Amino acid sequence: MAISVFDLFKIGIGPSSSHTVGPMAAAHDFVQVLKRRDLLERVTRLEVHLHGSLSATGKGHGTDRAVVMGLMGEYPSRIDPSIVVPRIEALLASRMLHLGGQHVIPFHWTHDLQWHDESLPYHPNALTLIAHGHQDTLHRNVYYSVGGGFVVDEAQASSGELDSDTTALPYDFHSAAELMALCRMHGLRISELMLENEKAWRSEAEVRAGLWDIWQAMQACVQTGLAGEGVLPGGLKVRRRAASLHQRLLAKDGDESLIASTFSAMDWVNVFALAVNEENAAGGRMVTAPTNGAAGIIPAVLHYYMKFQPDACEREVVDFLLTAGAVGILCKKNASISGAEVGCQGEVGSACAMAAAGLAEVMGGSVGQVENAAEIGLEHNLGLTCDPIGGLVQVPCIERNAIASVKAINAARMALRGDGEHFVSLDHVIRTMRDTGADMQEKYKETSRGGLAVNAIEC
Repeated sequence: MAISVFDLFKIGIGPSSSHTVGPMAAAHDFVQVLKRRDLLERVTRLEVHLHGSLSATGKGHGTDRAVVMGLMGEYPSRIDPSIVVPRIEALLASRMLHLGGQHVIPFHWTHDLQWHDESLPYHPNALTLIAHGHQDTLHRNVYYSVGGGFVVDEAQASSGELDSDTTALPYDFHSAAELMALCRMHGLRISELMLENEKAWRSEAEVRAGLWDIWQAMQACVQTGLAGEGVLPGGLKVRRRAASLHQRLLAKDGDESLIASTFSAMDWVNVFALAVNEENAAGGRMVTAPTNGAAGIIPAVLHYYMKFQPDACEREVVDFLLTAGAVGILCKKNASISGAEVGCQGEVGSACAMAAAGLAEVMGGSVGQVENAAEIGLEHNLGLTCDPIGGLVQVPCIERNAIASVKAINAARMALRGDGEHFVSLDHVIRTMRDTGADMQEKYKETSRGGLAVNAIEC
């Protein structure tokens, strides 16, 4: 399975990569199959079935709306978030769906879209789409949204071939130990090795330009989040904090006392993370990093570096993201980045490890120090549950990103103060995350049926 850094960093919309981005992409794919088989104009009725975690928290995560927008022909990286609400309202009023943006069929929201508690065999995030003609079923498929916007269909899941990309990479690795050995054998930094692998898909100029575009999207998300005020949608009445905190930081900028400067730097990290995740909660445009629920950590740490490191430049942004991508690939290959599969340790934990590694790389860390930074970042998120209140990616998700961003910086700092030698390896921690996720009760894995999701609700 060959995974590109661009598979991990995808531009989409909030609030969830697995519950919003993935289902929209799946529905879009379903429509494209209908078009390729010349079946689109024959469709008279559609059925949408959401299973497992997509059903349990799908309403709060906007899964139903995402699927319908995908059926209308929209795609996560291209959709304008502002069109979602009016398009859905128009559909509810008319009960007519523009399939693929061109073929109009009846669609009754409460009848044609069904929610099912039970999970399907391969993964907790599953949806079934069925297209009917006048007298027969034209096409049916099951899709699994496996985290970070990655989607596999029924055939892929049953075959075990979860990624059809078989691109031969010059430096293929399946563990952190292999990654470090390759770096040392060939005299490469982790970012340099990753760049060589990315060149199997595209030119170096395209890689650099593409990652710069990802950074631009992250910056735009932060700026939009810093301007946003008021209450987040969904019913919890969570107030946005990033804008007011940002204004207070600007007002006191220049206080030179040691403790004030330390707190100020931490406040900036917090405000960057809050801005992203508040924008995510509002359904805005963002970058999965590697998921939407954990999308604030890597941008917050990279913004921190770019703000406080003298002479920080575009090349270092690319190196940061390439190194972070290497750690994300290891987490995805050997455990999971899906909260519905392993809890929030797979989302926030993986993002924390990725950000710590990226920061250690651009701060000049050795291969061993970068691996140690990732290990510290992930180790101290082990066992983290995914228990969003009300099925919304707001509490505890928004603050959790801010806390993990600071943790990632500290992990990098601790690793850089050492020599790269440490007791527990990143591979051990990733394996432990996988095993802990397998042992974790289902109610703590993005179902909103345990933890804070129930204890914080007044009876």
